[in-house]
Amino acid sequence: MSPQPADHSTDLLIVGAGPTGLFAAYYAGFRGLSVTVLDSLPEPGGQINAMYPEKQIFDIAGFPAVRGRELVDRLLEQAAPYNPYYLLGHRAETLERTAEDIFSVPTHQGVRVRARAVLVTGGIGTFTPRPLPAAAAYEGAGLAYFVRRPEGYTGRDVVIVGGGDSAFDWALTLHPIAASVTLVHRRDTFRAHPATVAAVRTVGVEIVTEAELTRVSGDGSGIKAVEIARRDGRTHRMPCGGIVAALGFTAHLGPLLGWGIDIAHRRHILVDPAMQTSVPGIYAAGDITDYPGKVRQIAVGFGEAATAVNNAAHHIDPEQPLFPGHSTDVPATAPAGAA
Repeated sequence: MSPQPADHSTDLLIVGAGPTGLFAAYYAGFRGLSVTVLDSLPEPGGQINAMYPEKQIFDIAGFPAVRGRELVDRLLEQAAPYNPYYLLGHRAETLERTAEDIFSVPTHQGVRVRARAVLVTGGIGTFTPRPLPAAAAYEGAGLAYFVRRPEGYTGRDVVIVGGGDSAFDWALTLHPIAASVTLVHRRDTFRAHPATVAAVRTVGVEIVTEAELTRVSGDGSGIKAVEIARRDGRTHRMPCGGIVAALGFTAHLGPLLGWGIDIAHRRHILVDPAMQTSVPGIYAAGDITDYPGKVRQIAVGFGEAATAVNNAAHHIDPEQPLFPGHSTDVPATAPAGAA
């Protein structure tokens, strides 16, 4: 991705590199704006890359089905001709406004971005996986909260802890390539979709309910075995080469709460029909927004991103029209705003 200088200036700062933010980066380039995309995660894609990169998504226009990672790759490819600047692994901190009406946003790593407008596409904000205490010592050495590379589990005995959609999705994904997959859940009912639960049972994944993973053993090379305690007092020890803790996550907006914009219930940013927040020049799009009739889907976020970018472009330069024309009017060999 982009190099990371001490500070720099841009037309539009996009806070959040999920699907909505990546589409906004393309659209802002189409509008001729320079763009910086900032995200606290180390790679683009937001929740998709962090939680379900291999899962099929069915509600994206033009794709009967598309894997999460493929969707992110396509969005990056779409934006690439306009050279967006990526600051990944950087969390936006405070927001200041200079006398020249420029927003100044420092990151927790000391990079300062100056922008003429800001678009927040942070999804659910910063999210942290719920821990699995029994395996905490093996975090990064066999314990994972998200499966970014399923092929890394090939031929291994895998234990998945959890009872939601993510746990069952990973069971289906890993079953064909792992030596074995065992799903452990503390209850005898599941939060996952019944059809997914049925599919996991059909392929033969072992499901252990009313049980908890209580002990993990291993050596310098990683996890070797786990102990599962059932509610009736029985314990079971089994070989294990990897644990996936799909226990959900906690989310919060973090420093955004101090930006002076109206936020409902400390969770969602309130916007008007132009996708502008209560602070002129700051816009929001995607799951992080709220307004009457709001529907939280990726497909909706794409439309909100286009609305926000068009209004931000007009805010930056009032001489620019709100409607930019159609992309089909631009020659394919010469993208508008490309460097």
